[in-house]
Amino acid sequence: MGECNTMSIQVTRVSMPDLEEYIDEIKDLWDSHWITNMGAKHKQLEAELSSYLHAPYVTLFTNGHLALECAIAAFKLKGEVITTPFTFASTTHAIVQNGLEPVFCDINPHDYTIDTDQLESLITDKTSAIIPVHVYGNICNINEIERIAEQYNLKVIYDAAHAFGVTLDGVGVANFGDASIFSFHATKVFNTIEGGAVTFKNEALRKSLNELKNFGITGPESVESVGGNAKMNEFQAAMGICNLRHIDSEIAKRHAVFERYVERLSGIKGIRLGQIQPGVNSNYAYLPVIFDRYRLSRDEVFAKLKFQGIYARKYFYPLTNNMECYKDRFDVEKTPVAKEIADNVLTLPIYPDLELDQVDRICAIVLR
Repeated sequence: MGECNTMSIQVTRVSMPDLEEYIDEIKDLWDSHWITNMGAKHKQLEAELSSYLHAPYVTLFTNGHLALECAIAAFKLKGEVITTPFTFASTTHAIVQNGLEPVFCDINPHDYTIDTDQLESLITDKTSAIIPVHVYGNICNINEIERIAEQYNLKVIYDAAHAFGVTLDGVGVANFGDASIFSFHATKVFNTIEGGAVTFKNEALRKSLNELKNFGITGPESVESVGGNAKMNEFQAAMGICNLRHIDSEIAKRHAVFERYVERLSGIKGIRLGQIQPGVNSNYAYLPVIFDRYRLSRDEVFAKLKFQGIYARKYFYPLTNNMECYKDRFDVEKTPVAKEIADNVLTLPIYPDLELDQVDRICAIVLR
């Protein structure tokens, strides 16, 4: 079937400052010739993010995946880590690449975060940590996860890639758990082109994280540990400095797009929209729709939108415990709620500059 000849709309579009603003920000790099190795821009962005996220400590990485890999390594975890399969491949890969065994807990059907009612039943004498995921900007059951972690002496590292700037009862998500990781990929609410960060409370963790991202180097002639290369460069940091100036207005624009979708798609039989959780100040990062016995399947809606040049995303699909690289290693039937959501979810286009009449067009195709 050929594609309809119409203007295409991607599921997201990268937010960028005015060209002149970015050029002005990077001009002094031509004076200093310092473009990597944690220079002035890097330090400035760390400080500004610490303030914006209300995070005690922040260390930057070249991407969110390496931020998570290094956070796991910094805690020297062993054995098993309980996590969720309803996430991007990065979460599971980071656990496996650290030589750990992921143990998958199902999600709850309301906000798609890890089902804390099932957590304790998965803990064994090999469990060393929990890595929950804030999904679509929805926040995990923080209090229950904290209670369980304290009772069983487990570390908690939150995958907060979807939750930049989100607060729960006025507290920023960067303050929860032993650490949180953020992705600043181009497709995220806040981006540094590529990039990521770890936020944490214990200052002693900074030394380990900085060594892990810089070959274990601690001085001009000193390499105290084994590490890799995961440093954010100055051009990435400069993009982040620019984008952070506009982040609140960008989120406000996302909110307007979100509300238009809610207005058009609420109350339709077979269509279930995500709800903003009580006490949560959202970043409106995604617009997930569950097609629950709708007259068209998720895949049929996806195809109809694509034919009209609108590129929605089956996000997250497949589940990480059902990916080819883990074939026969995990049983997807043990996480039935996650499987049902993954089989029926479609995230519709949402970004700050998406025109409301385009939202209407998207909704009309879904409903037509």
